[in-house]
Amino acid sequence: MRHLAKRIAKHHPGEDSRYIKLREVWKGRVNSSFFWFFQAQAVSVFLLALPFHIIALDPAPSWHFLHILGAVIAACGLIGETLADKQMDDFKASDADPKSVCQSGLWKYSRHPNYFFESVIWTGIFLFTAGSPWGWTTIYAPAIITYLLLKVTGIPPTEASALRRKGEAYREYQRTTSPFIPRFNYQNSTLNQNDSSP
Repeated sequence: MRHLAKRIAKHHPGEDSRYIKLREVWKGRVNSSFFWFFQAQAVSVFLLALPFHIIALDPAPSWHFLHILGAVIAACGLIGETLADKQMDDFKASDADPKSVCQSGLWKYSRHPNYFFESVIWTGIFLFTAGSPWGWTTIYAPAIITYLLLKVTGIPPTEASALRRKGEAYREYQRTTSPFIPRFNYQNSTLNQNDSSP
């Protein structure tokens, strides 16, 4: 969150590069496309607020095993995301080369550890909510977040931007580092096969 706030403040009042890209993609229908884009975001905010509403409506609030497990997992996710953001901030402060790729700390094992731990937070929130009546119905919350991170607003535009800015250095990073779940000794077999093909 701190990392996001700093990024927004740094570029203000300029427009987010992802929105600039969307304007290019939606050329000729920008206004209507942005309207539905933001309506979809409003729906997602409503859906992602429901777990907290269910927790608040619990008629017999008391600590359940799922509450404890969910709180622990969400706390681990928050710590991991904060650490990833801090490591990225430290890297940017120590390396002024815009083509350099952060491969220290958690970023050595995942190209997007902040996104991974964001999904961990929401998994913890779901488990906490599951300790309340009808809480199990909010399984969609971590599913939505993880889908958005993997396929929509998270990894795809971030990686496209990184490839434009960092080029071959980021391509090598993609080959050697897991895109999401932190992993040791990761090798992208698809890219390796492509590299070895005639």
